[in-house]
Amino acid sequence: MIRHFAPLVLVFGLLAASTLFVKSAAQSPAYSIDVTIEGLSNDTVYLAHYYGNKLYYSDTAITSLAGQVVFPGRAYDKCGKHAIVMPGPKYFEFLAVTENIVLKTKASDPTRYVEVIESAENKVFYDYLGFIQERRKLAQPFESVLADSNATKSSAADARRFLTELGEEVGEEQQRILKSYPNKLFAKYLNMILELDIPDVPANIENKKQLQYRWYRDHYWDRVDFADPRLVHDGSFHQILESYWTRVIPQIPDSMIVIANRLIEQTEGNDEMFKYITHFITFNSESSQVMCMDKVFVHMVDTYYAKGKATWLKEEQLTKVMERADELRDSQCGNQIPNIILPGLNQNEWLSLFDVDAKYTAVIIWESNCGHCKKELPKYKELYEEWKDKGLEIFAIGNDFDPAPWIEFVTENDYEDWINVSDNPQINAQDSASALIYSGVTTLKSLNFRTTFDVFATPKVFLLDKDKKILAKQIGADQMKDLLGRFDELD
Repeated sequence: MIRHFAPLVLVFGLLAASTLFVKSAAQSPAYSIDVTIEGLSNDTVYLAHYYGNKLYYSDTAITSLAGQVVFPGRAYDKCGKHAIVMPGPKYFEFLAVTENIVLKTKASDPTRYVEVIESAENKVFYDYLGFIQERRKLAQPFESVLADSNATKSSAADARRFLTELGEEVGEEQQRILKSYPNKLFAKYLNMILELDIPDVPANIENKKQLQYRWYRDHYWDRVDFADPRLVHDGSFHQILESYWTRVIPQIPDSMIVIANRLIEQTEGNDEMFKYITHFITFNSESSQVMCMDKVFVHMVDTYYAKGKATWLKEEQLTKVMERADELRDSQCGNQIPNIILPGLNQNEWLSLFDVDAKYTAVIIWESNCGHCKKELPKYKELYEEWKDKGLEIFAIGNDFDPAPWIEFVTENDYEDWINVSDNPQINAQDSASALIYSGVTTLKSLNFRTTFDVFATPKVFLLDKDKKILAKQIGADQMKDLLGRFDELD
């Protein structure tokens, strides 16, 4: 059974989106952004800025009769890729930097007709865009040849040769820009999207691919100027961060925690980059489908948010983030699970998880009216019969608020071989619960097991070792069988 809730990544996204129509408070009056758009007259246009790969409005103005509009220049740390958005909607991009910017274009096709009147930065940017556009036109007929299944081998070979030479020409132009304008913002953006040139490995070296991978991983961030706050205001930064976090580094939570700390350390003194990387890692970890990645989320909250470093969040949002971490805290992989003490099937005998003496313990939280549970439980029964003599015990917690259907389902389906526990309305009544807790019969976390284990969907499954430390979670019976086999081989 699934209970829906709003993930914090959505909450933060809504918070960010709420800034779309708010004028930017960080402005630099020393410079201006002067744009004339032929075809507009007394029309509303917006100045928008990129934050990673998303575009947000930061200012608004009405053009003159001639289509001219002037925006204040941006403060240095807010500079980066921007856009002028006009009715349609249509827009064209430019780089906002600390210099006067004068641009002209046409409302009919704003990107095509951009003319840079003043701005050394945008001159380099648009010269490159023009260069790329011309090369795309040249490449198109040859790409069509390669896509044509009837093309001759000779024509296909000629097409590949031409496209290879064209690619080399583009590469040479990119390198020319990097060498000629190393301090230009556009050059820094360009450098971020270019793949690293991995050195050749000597022929006598074994595991060449592994050595090249390590070099690539260790030098991945060489392309980024961690002192420049403007780099996060472009989709290329988001692109390389997402690729690094989700594909380049091993998806092992404990290792990723170390990597996250090292990466964030490099942003010291750069508040914009600290904010972007910290937020990305935190909420990517919370929403990740990789097992145990919520451990990274809890670490990020404890290390950065709880210590007052997430200054961009309002108190209400910060509270929600920290509460979410607390909800996940008791079910972290590698940690000892909280002891659960609840009544068994007879509703009189209290059974303790920590009293289970087994090499492995599977904690299964389930409901009698849960369709997925009904499909999985027979598989767990089969697994239990195979593994109980090898050291597996199952501690099944019924999530039904009414014990009657839970007891009936267990007995009718012959699930009485393993340990079954659940709660009931009587013991959860305030006076009863307080008395049971204070007398030491049970614990608050036991009676609140749904919160303790963040149960928003069932079945919820944990695999524990002999010390009741969490080896794995949110796995099906088939996955558990594979894991038990692997763990047994290691002993």
